Amino acid sequence: MVFDVSQPLRSPTAPVLPAPAPDHFDGRWWVLVTVGLGTFMSALDGSVVNTLLPVLARELHAGVANIEWVTTVYLLVISGLLLSVGRAGDLFGHKRLYLAGFVVFVLGSAACGQARSSHVLIVLRAVQALGAAMLMATSPAILTRSFPASQRGRALGAQGTFTYLGLTVGPSLGGWLAGAFGWPSVFYINVPVGVVAIALAVRSIPDDRVERREETFDFVGAALFTTGLVALMIALNQGHVWGWLALKTVGLLAASVALLVVFVRVELHRRSPMLDLSLFADRVFSAATASALLNYACVYSILFVLPFLLIQGRSLTASQAGIVLTAQPIVMAIVAPISGTLSDRLGSRGLATAGMVLLTAGMAALALLVERGSLASIAAALALVGLGVGTFVSPNNSAIMGSAPRNRQGIAAGVLATARNAGMVMGVGYAGAIFTTVLYRAGPSSSAAIPAAVRASLFAAAVLGLVGTILSATRAELPADDAADTVRVDRRSAR
Repeated sequence: MVFDVSQPLRSPTAPVLPAPAPDHFDGRWWVLVTVGLGTFMSALDGSVVNTLLPVLARELHAGVANIEWVTTVYLLVISGLLLSVGRAGDLFGHKRLYLAGFVVFVLGSAACGQARSSHVLIVLRAVQALGAAMLMATSPAILTRSFPASQRGRALGAQGTFTYLGLTVGPSLGGWLAGAFGWPSVFYINVPVGVVAIALAVRSIPDDRVERREETFDFVGAALFTTGLVALMIALNQGHVWGWLALKTVGLLAASVALLVVFVRVELHRRSPMLDLSLFADRVFSAATASALLNYACVYSILFVLPFLLIQGRSLTASQAGIVLTAQPIVMAIVAPISGTLSDRLGSRGLATAGMVLLTAGMAALALLVERGSLASIAAALALVGLGVGTFVSPNNSAIMGSAPRNRQGIAAGVLATARNAGMVMGVGYAGAIFTTVLYRAGPSSSAAIPAAVRASLFAAAVLGLVGTILSATRAELPADDAADTVRVDRRSAR
């Protein structure tokens, strides 16, 4: 049975209506293709640029510390704006924000290709990140509003596949483009693909603009949250470089805590808050969000430390290490849509919990294989990690989006994307702190230093995975059918 999401949901006792015409069904899946293109481009761009940092440093005559900001500023801008953009989508329409984001992303990509200094490229990457934030914060809301609850997991799982395909294809495609046409081509490739995606979005995504808007945008809350989160992200990102007790690190951490505390106090007294904190009163929403944060922290802990083991500890080339690391996203891309489809039938909690168990087991296996494990066994452990992440993400995302009322879908998508990006930064900072501490104590010249540091980081990340498993297992279950949508009302209007 196919549901028309443009019509009010009926109770289970209502008569069954005939299925809509095939073009209606096709239009819904065209929305998925359109959103998938934006997701693929965002993931592709992040993974491509990360692999090109040595090339950019050489071509733009920049030092490593400077060129790293090409990646860092992209992540910081996206993380700081996701909640604000999600809230703006709820107020002004997700389609309009999505289209604007694509335009900004395409123009920013074209401008990045014209940069002739690292400082200019860093600024233009911030512009590109603004467009990416608008895409990331609105796409889950568009999918959730376009598909009924009985198909939500399948749609979000397919979106996950687009993400992992972008992560998988990015390094090899970026290397080929840079070698054949020069590094600007890595940014230019976004232009024709983006133009096609914009045309598809105009035709396929239904208009959802709000005709009567009783709520207003909370600029004060947005400024407090963005400033506080960016300060926290910079501290976590640079703490292992500056030193965790350095004045800059401690100062930024203290400032971020103060700003975020003020933000919570302000939001509790706002009539139209930027972040509806009552969402977190829902145990499904809060536990699934925390699990997502820990899941991405685990994944990026692995991505941070394992290249050191493979390249410096095992003397592999960057391309050889890349082949080993590809085992994880390939499995994720295959499993994510399957897990999403199963969650529509079985519910999200069991699958999400199983995914966290597999992820934790995969990290523990990697830690045990650090010293004497073959490359094949390391790739197999990474495949187990990919199986866990692919099993977890789609059901968990479905739980987050499904537990939010329809007029809070944008902010729920923003919370989801913020948890993802914050988890990335937290994972790098967490693993980096342990890695550098163990490396320093063992002595960098010691042959056992890198394996010991990687092993300690992976076991520490496995602890995060265990906490995420407990959170996922102890949360409530979300109904897996369209009846769930009938009980999702706006908490604020219900008061």
